[in-house]
Amino acid sequence: MASPQDIKNRVPITAALMLATLMNTLDSTIANVALPHMQGSLSASADQIFWVLTSYIIATAIMTPLAGWLSLRFGRKPMFLISIVAFTVASMLCGVATSLAEIVIFRLIQGLAGASLMPLSQTVMLDIYPPAMVPRVMSIWSAAVILGPIIGPALGGWLTENLSWRWVFYINLPIGILAFLGVYLFMERDKGGLQRPFDFLGFSALATFIGSFQLMLDRGSGQDWFGSTEIWIEAGVALVAFILFLIQTLTVEHPFFHRDLAKNRNFVACTLFGMFVGALLFSTTALLPSFMQTLLGYSALQSGYASMPRGVGSLCAFLLVPTLIPAFGPRRVLTIGIALSVFALWRMAHFNLLMTSALIMSSGLIQGFGTGLLFAPLNTLAYATLNPIHRTEATVVNTMSRSLGASMGITLLQAMVVRNAAIGHARLSEHVIAGSSMLNTALPVRTDPTSPLGATLLNGLVTRQATMLSYNTVFAWMALATLMLLPLLLTMRAARASAPAAQEMHGD
Repeated sequence: MASPQDIKNRVPITAALMLATLMNTLDSTIANVALPHMQGSLSASADQIFWVLTSYIIATAIMTPLAGWLSLRFGRKPMFLISIVAFTVASMLCGVATSLAEIVIFRLIQGLAGASLMPLSQTVMLDIYPPAMVPRVMSIWSAAVILGPIIGPALGGWLTENLSWRWVFYINLPIGILAFLGVYLFMERDKGGLQRPFDFLGFSALATFIGSFQLMLDRGSGQDWFGSTEIWIEAGVALVAFILFLIQTLTVEHPFFHRDLAKNRNFVACTLFGMFVGALLFSTTALLPSFMQTLLGYSALQSGYASMPRGVGSLCAFLLVPTLIPAFGPRRVLTIGIALSVFALWRMAHFNLLMTSALIMSSGLIQGFGTGLLFAPLNTLAYATLNPIHRTEATVVNTMSRSLGASMGITLLQAMVVRNAAIGHARLSEHVIAGSSMLNTALPVRTDPTSPLGATLLNGLVTRQATMLSYNTVFAWMALATLMLLPLLLTMRAARASAPAAQEMHGD
């Protein structure tokens, strides 16, 4: 629980926590538009460059559970200060990286350092504000989360175009300094020492499962998936580690995660929901900049501007959520959010190479608004029937699940784009008739399609069309998968008025 001093200073503390959260979210979205530039500078392939994103996310997922235990053991203030400093230094190292291996390693360090920022900031804000203010506070906190997607793409595009992609990491320095000073000056240090005995075996099994599973996903497309011995080994290690984690959680006296979390229907449903939201919706923010720059010829700045409406839509949703939840209930708000997200993805499934940016921006605005309607209701329902004593662990699990979902989504969807593009290229090539007069009008310059230059230009044209069709297919499948989240809403229930008090009486 928060100290009286923290409650007194809750406004500057909230500002500092929002800056720390903004730094975290800004860093992921601001890097998206710079990926094509990083790819050329670091000599990476189209699928390898996404390791810059997934390495950060997976490090966050692995470290997040440990960050929760460390905050209970040593106190939240020391964890915040160490995390902010390490995150800022790692950002600077990313900016000076000269190879793909270096930047992936530094991004791993950055993810490990930033793992505690979002879940602990959410926990502190839940503690320093009264329950009646929680919906509004969660909307404010979510606004910091979504401010990154609003300003990140345009800022990243501007920095990349006018300075270098390295500045998308250097920008964290002033934000990190301000967040550090806010936490250091206004947050009172808690004593810590409140943790249960640490389950080293459970944590090791969980970390091994996450690392092996993500490595399998990252390496799968380049290793012919289960046609490769390496992928079978990684899948086997992940499976054994996951089984070991389950056995450890179910049998030991003090598991890494409290078993009460798994017994709470709302929390489990909301956690699964958030994981799929991360996989299906947030991965589009990683795919679209590359789509716009490689297929439509947009500059980094143009793709950044075209991505901004997504964040604006989310911000509008956050402003309306405090009014919508009391009026319609969290489950109805979630339903509206899913419907809008599905509609936006269906529009994206009809993108084409001749469209203007208006279709991208309008679809992004709708999807951003729909996604924004999901955050606060999920947070409200997840903790509505949960014992407050489990809040820190619950926010850790929630954040870890979203990170896993986003990482898996980015990797799998990018692999689907590459695979479907290759299949589409083969099928389209079957219908290309050598000597056809239509080929002369289709080529960007007038040349003989049977000549080496003409064949190269024709292959590029077929590749663009096949890749466009691949994106259409992926977006259509995403729309269908998002629609299938609706049954999860039936398992959620609103809190009774007396629930918090009753839960605190039975807390352990």
